[in-house]
Amino acid sequence: MSRKATIGMVVAAVFLGAFAGQLIAPQPASAVAREIIELQQSVSQLLQGQQDMRSAMDQRLAELRTVVNQTLDAQNRVNTEMGAVQKALQDTQANSGARIDTIATQTQGVSDNMQDLQARVAKVSQQVTDVQNLLQSIDAKLPGTPSATGGGGGSAPPSSSALPSGVPAPISSDTLYQNALRDFSSGRNDLARQEFGDFLKNFPQSDLAGNAQFYLGEISYAQGDYPNAITAYDAVLTNYPRSFKLAAASLKKGEAMLASGQKATALRQFRSVVSRFPGTDESRRAEAHVKELSPRTAPAATTPH
Repeated sequence: MSRKATIGMVVAAVFLGAFAGQLIAPQPASAVAREIIELQQSVSQLLQGQQDMRSAMDQRLAELRTVVNQTLDAQNRVNTEMGAVQKALQDTQANSGARIDTIATQTQGVSDNMQDLQARVAKVSQQVTDVQNLLQSIDAKLPGTPSATGGGGGSAPPSSSALPSGVPAPISSDTLYQNALRDFSSGRNDLARQEFGDFLKNFPQSDLAGNAQFYLGEISYAQGDYPNAITAYDAVLTNYPRSFKLAAASLKKGEAMLASGQKATALRQFRSVVSRFPGTDESRRAEAHVKELSPRTAPAATTPH
């Protein structure tokens, strides 16, 4: 090997050695310290974030715990109240079976009162006008009034004092009906029967005439007079096709038939109620009667082989 080649190889070896030493030499202390500080800051941020998240979760859990406790308290109160209601109902059913029927009748009377009131509100204004016209007509016919004697001046205002002495003021249809319904709801059936009969006699064209006829049937039914009850209910269906009590009269007619032993006729009547008044309470009660009265098909007997 020549001398020049040997010198070149030595120079290359020195250069490579210097370069490798540079690569594996330790970094300055300042760079290492900076990285440690940045790492510590990142760890601190992570710990702070974790602490914030835990605080938020603790607060949310406390809120949920409060809501759950409130819900449990409300549920306990409801359960306590329901238990008291059930106990009261059981006591009532155990000790007052007859009174429940009376309360149901009274409730029906109150419901009818509301229904009748709604039907009459629209007529109040016209009835007041009719009464005023009637009183004016009476004043015109009585002696001593300006219109009857031909005296001057305007006509006197209507007044009950213008009626002749000893002549009672006529009772209105509303008053008579309400008196009858109140007596019926109170169990005074004989008096209610007379009042409903007077109502039908004096106000046969009233919208409440069908109701009065229905209650005559109810009184007979309550007294066990099923034939007259059937007749009264049938009169509602025949004479008052627009009555509020059509469905009820149709159902009660079937129940009166059933109570008097006419099972086949009652079954047909109940089926008629279901057909004519679908979706009503009377229809549902009639369906229950139909299920009770419908003959059950016996299973076919197997023939031995």
